[in-house]
Amino acid sequence: MSQIADQIPNRFEFQTACQQIYAAWETDGCFQANVNPQRKPYTIVIPPPNVTGALHLGHALNNTLQDIQVRWHRTRGFETLWMPGTDHAG
Repeated sequence: MSQIADQIPNRFEFQTACQQIYAAWETDGCFQANVNPQRKPYTIVIPPPNVTGALHLGHALNNTLQDIQVRWHRTRGFETLWMPGTDHAG
């Protein structure tokens, strides 16, 4: 085997990867809204899917449409925030 192949792990370590990615997101400020008085805010808060049902294409469509809205508003000069994971069930 090549030296590169010897360095690649045999299995994916989810916990390690998740911690590294999350730390990078925190460092990059992905979970912070920027307050810019020069720009009008546009925010969408994304609740998680209900646990009482199965995930389906409607969930994917909903998130896709929200993504389109946020990106469109950003191109129009809005200060946008698309915040996932809020509890909508109390």
